[in-house]
Amino acid sequence: MKSKPTRKVGRAACDPVAAETPASAASNGAGAARRCRGGDQQVKRRLLGMTMALAVISPSIAWADPSDGRVSSFYTWANPLPARAGALLRAEPLEPALILPGAGSGQRILYSSTDGLDGKTALAVSGALFLPEGQPPEGGWPVVAWAHGTVGVADICAPSWAGRSWRDVSYLSAWLRQGFAVVATDYQGLGTPGPHPYLATRPEAYSVLDAARAVVRERRELANKIVLVGQSQGGGAVIAAAGLAPEYAPDLNVVATVATGAAAVYPRAPQASGASSAEVDATSAYALYLALSFMAADRSVPADQLLSSKALPLLALANSRCMDALGGDVLSAGLNWGNVLAPTALGMLAQRMDLVAFPRYAIPTPIFMGTGELDIDVEPARQGELAAQLCKAGSRVEHRVYEGLDHSGAVNASLAHSIPFVRRMIVGGAPAAACGQDS
Repeated sequence: MKSKPTRKVGRAACDPVAAETPASAASNGAGAARRCRGGDQQVKRRLLGMTMALAVISPSIAWADPSDGRVSSFYTWANPLPARAGALLRAEPLEPALILPGAGSGQRILYSSTDGLDGKTALAVSGALFLPEGQPPEGGWPVVAWAHGTVGVADICAPSWAGRSWRDVSYLSAWLRQGFAVVATDYQGLGTPGPHPYLATRPEAYSVLDAARAVVRERRELANKIVLVGQSQGGGAVIAAAGLAPEYAPDLNVVATVATGAAAVYPRAPQASGASSAEVDATSAYALYLALSFMAADRSVPADQLLSSKALPLLALANSRCMDALGGDVLSAGLNWGNVLAPTALGMLAQRMDLVAFPRYAIPTPIFMGTGELDIDVEPARQGELAAQLCKAGSRVEHRVYEGLDHSGAVNASLAHSIPFVRRMIVGGAPAAACGQDS
C-alpha cells in the first residue's frame, strides 16, 4: 500500500468553506470537510469506528428537532397520509440550478413512507426525480435509487433543497447518460418535519425503497428495474435497503446494489484510544450529529455524558448547521476524534447497536462495493469487513479497492466498474469477482 500524501496546514488545506462552495461541501458528505492532521491515522480510524457506534435511535422516543424548518411549505404535508407507503404525494419543478446536467427534467417530490424507527407510523419524505433526455426506451428507463452521503441533520441540508456537490452531480449525470432515471431521497426527517435518524439503517432503507416505489408507480416512462446506489452514509443505506426489500417492498424489482465508501457500524464495544492533541479533524463533526441522534433516543441522557466539555458548546450548532459549516466550526474549536467524546460515552453503546446493524442473511441481489485505498472517513478495513460479512451470509459481492484514492475520489472512479456491473446484472449476469477476492 502506498504511503499517504502529506497535507499542508493552512486555510486552503484545512478550511472546508475556503475549499468549496457551501452547496458543494454540504453534499460531499463525509469527504467534504478537509482535515488538518498531525497524529496517528490508525488511532483516528479506530476512534472513527468507535464514535460512529453512537448513532443509535430508539423507536420509543418521538423527538421534534427545534431546528426543523427553513425550507418551503412543499416539505410539509398537512393532509392525512395514505395507508400505502411509496405513494407520490406531490411534485414540483426543481429550480434550474438544482437540475443535473444531462437531465431532460428535474422535479422535487414528496412521497409517503414508514417511520423506520417504530416500523409502523406513516410519514412524508422528500426527494428529487431526474429523467434522462430524449424519449424512453420500450418498457421505460431503469431507475437508479440514489442515497446520498452525510450532509447534516437540519432540513435545509436536504439535497433537494440545498443542491449537491460537483462530485455527486458528475456521478449522477453519468448514470443519466447511460439511460437511467435517478430518484434521490433526502431521507426521513431531512427536509420534512421530525428528526433525521442519522445512520439508522432501517429508516434510511425505507426512504430509499419508497422513493423508488413512488416514481415507478406513477410514471409510465419508468421501468420497474431498480438499481440501489449510494455513497458513504448512503452506501450503508442501500445495502440495508437491498436486504429489507424482499420483505418491505416485494413489489420492487431490485436488480443490483452499488455502494461506495459504505459506512458500517458493528454491534461490539470498540477499543478506546487517545489521539494527538495537535490534531484537528473536521470529520469529528460526525460525533455531534450522532450525539443528537442518541439524545433523541433517550431524552434523559445528559449531553455531557456523550460529549466532552470541549465539544458541548457546538452541540446546538449541529442542530442547524450543515456538514460544511459545522466542519469549519469543529476546526475552529480544535476538535478531533480524541477530544470530542466524553469518557462515559462508550458505556452507553452496548444495548443500542441494533438499529445501525445490517441484515445478517443472504441478500438476494448482487452487490458492488467500491473502496478508496486512502479513505480516512470510513476505514477501508471496515468496508472490507462489511463485504466479508455479506459474503459469509451468502450474498454475492464484487468488492474493488481503488489505489491512491480517498473517500470521495473513489466515487467517480468506480463508475468504470460499477456501470458494467449493473449492465451485467440487468441481463442476469454474475459479479466479475468472487466473494473474498477483492479487486
